[in-house]
Amino acid sequence: MSVIIGIDPHKASHMAVAIDDEERALSELEVVADRRQTSRLLAWAELLDAERVWAIESAGGLGKLLSRELVAVGERVVDVPPTLSARVRLLGSSKTTKNDTNDALSTAVAGLRHYGLRTVARDGHTTVLRFLVGRYDDLVAARTQAACRLHAVLRELVAGGAPRRLSADRAAKLLRTVRPIDPVGNERKRLALELLADVRRLDRDLVAIKTRIADAVAESNTTLLELHGVGPIVAGLVLAHVGDPTRFATRARFAAYTAPRRSKHRAGRVSAIGSTRAGTGN
Repeated sequence: MSVIIGIDPHKASHMAVAIDDEERALSELEVVADRRQTSRLLAWAELLDAERVWAIESAGGLGKLLSRELVAVGERVVDVPPTLSARVRLLGSSKTTKNDTNDALSTAVAGLRHYGLRTVARDGHTTVLRFLVGRYDDLVAARTQAACRLHAVLRELVAGGAPRRLSADRAAKLLRTVRPIDPVGNERKRLALELLADVRRLDRDLVAIKTRIADAVAESNTTLLELHGVGPIVAGLVLAHVGDPTRFATRARFAAYTAPRRSKHRAGRVSAIGSTRAGTGN
């Protein structure tokens, strides 16, 4: 006998319901979301004495940590989209009432009856690159914000303001020419110096994160760097958000995958790279 264990995850707790091949509920358990959540669920699942698959609603969202913990100990986990479990609940005559138990039951039924659900895999090198590229994007945004604020203050301190492309050294040179004559001017210059310190710190952080991205891309053994105009940052972006381009059978499928990300992830450049069959080497 095999069982499907559906889990409705929440921030504070998780509800689990186990069903058999006939959708009959065998057992249920609610566990507190803490460091012992996985061990409690595994101990309960062992009592079922059957081969099992865990169907977790939103395994990439609220259920992400639990999914990773289960996969790490060798359990098979599939990701059930919330819209799918909701559809199952609404269509099932005995599962129409919305509560945690019925949500978990509907998730289990979805895991049993629907093919093609994503199997949750162990985090790998792609996840490392995704963290690094996300951090890089955050630092770029923070640096741009700090520079814009520094520009605004310099306009009130220096006639004509500062040049559009403002480096930290150029801003420091401009500030050395400022001689405030009143408390307001003194505080304005102090604010500019603090913003300048932020820009310098972010510049250092960006240099460091670029080095880490370059190292991570090198470790992936990707061939993307062989393409003209593709450096470590662009290669890291592709590997982080796309993974291995060879998993797409055609250019059209690759383009369809990247199209929704065009505004946020510069997928126009990614689509051009997609014409290659470059893998991650993992």
